[in-house]
Amino acid sequence: MPSKRAPIQPEKFRKMREAKKLITAEYLGRLENSPFFIVVDYTGLTVEHFNELRTRLRGVNAEAHVVKNRIFKVAAKESGVDLTGAVKGQLAVVTGAQDIAAAAKILKTFESEFEKPKVRFGYMGDARLEVEEVKKIADLPPMDVLRATILNVINAPATKLATLINTPGTQLAQVLQAKADKGD
Repeated sequence: MPSKRAPIQPEKFRKMREAKKLITAEYLGRLENSPFFIVVDYTGLTVEHFNELRTRLRGVNAEAHVVKNRIFKVAAKESGVDLTGAVKGQLAVVTGAQDIAAAAKILKTFESEFEKPKVRFGYMGDARLEVEEVKKIADLPPMDVLRATILNVINAPATKLATLINTPGTQLAQVLQAKADKGD
């Protein structure tokens, strides 16, 4: 009995492969242009909540994109990331321009509010981050605060040195001023 399905048209099949190549290139571009990425399982998250998550991430120059697992594996492999066995389920990838701590903090807060999405793992540079490491990063202060703290630590010795150098001169000036005020 002959099949009622239409025969596969080679040109449509080639177009689909071209589309997959474009999507893979898009994923690859996101991975290579971001200093980090965090993979989350968004199973059960409503469209409304996912859009809310995207809005919050946009505020810290990060974005979340739903990914096709097979295509994401190919893009990750091409960018030098080993995802062996880690890509299963309904996944989205969060990438950003600079600050992983801000994006991780938003994901942690969002998960505490809605119990979703669940962080699966992340990458910062070439280092794989497990769930607990991503959560520890979420607890860090924002990058600007960290920079200010480091600058304060660097500047503190110089400030103390300047105070120590000026103290004898200041004390001498005070003694001379007191003598002058006394009229001796």
